[in-house]
Amino acid sequence: MDRGTTPAVLVTGGAGYIGAHTAKALHELGFVPVVYDNLISGFREAVRWGPFVHGDIRDRAALGEAMETHGVKAVIHFAGLIEVGRSVARPDLFWDVNVAGTTCLLTVMRERGVGRLVFSSSAAVYGQGGRGALETIPEHAEKAPASPYGDTKLAAEWMIQAQCRAYGLSAVALRYFNAAGADPSGLIGEAHEPETHLIPLAIAAALGDGKPLTVFGQDFDTPDGTCLRDYIHVSDLAAAHVAALEADLPVGAFEAVNVGTGQGRSVTEVVETVGRAAGRAVPHSLGARRAGDPPSLVADPRRALELLRWAPRHSSIDEIVADALRWERNPCYGSGLRGSTGRRKSQIVV
Repeated sequence: MDRGTTPAVLVTGGAGYIGAHTAKALHELGFVPVVYDNLISGFREAVRWGPFVHGDIRDRAALGEAMETHGVKAVIHFAGLIEVGRSVARPDLFWDVNVAGTTCLLTVMRERGVGRLVFSSSAAVYGQGGRGALETIPEHAEKAPASPYGDTKLAAEWMIQAQCRAYGLSAVALRYFNAAGADPSGLIGEAHEPETHLIPLAIAAALGDGKPLTVFGQDFDTPDGTCLRDYIHVSDLAAAHVAALEADLPVGAFEAVNVGTGQGRSVTEVVETVGRAAGRAVPHSLGARRAGDPPSLVADPRRALELLRWAPRHSSIDEIVADALRWERNPCYGSGLRGSTGRRKSQIVV
């Protein structure tokens, strides 16, 4: 991407967890992040590093006005729905927001001459089967989503790729594994309503702010019997978006790139790490396996280094947990600040 004199980047869903961290990273590198968000699951308080536009990803007129008003040169697209369970109950809503919304965005980009897109995709496009328990997953692995959420992410990738070929758009789809942690400043961090992610749940249990944790399954084909996941620090993930934005891509190119560390961490290892960092054991019980839980989901991250010149710098499990714990303990920005609705005033992934 040529920065030019006004390096404005539209960040859809930029009031959410990963979007807010990416807006901060863009600002620190001299870009102008223009956050576009409907605030259904994001928070206005998260918009600290550039202008804010309140709008829905399916609103063609509002998108066009935002791009024209701010001189947008590129788009980083986070806006969408992510709850896997909800996608099973409401697949129509997920296809409308995640697929039709992406189509709307692509149309407006073409009309406004915006030629670079970075898309927030997911490891959910790979599904659960066809691999050995400890194998890493390359980008060319079989795509077999196990939920409507994963289906919509893969469909959006296909649509973006087709428009790259047809209209000369250049795009990178980043397939995240397990985003975790918080900005070291403590200003922004991870929170969901309801919370479903292991690290914040374990921290809440250790601090007495949440229910005791349940560890689902101890008989997987893994070194300690619990599931392995690839945790990537949200600051590293934000840096990957900037790297994708600046990657040297020819006109019409589409690239799908894993964002992970290549190293799996077990549930037991995470629980023990949280306990050490918090200075108290994580209250937990043992439960049966959950249906559909794969034993291991770990990225093969070599393509990111090759294409984007990106590698994780802050994604040791100790650093992830330490930053997440600092966020949770911050009385101004973590679990101590709640809005009038009772929802935590922090950044939710959108």
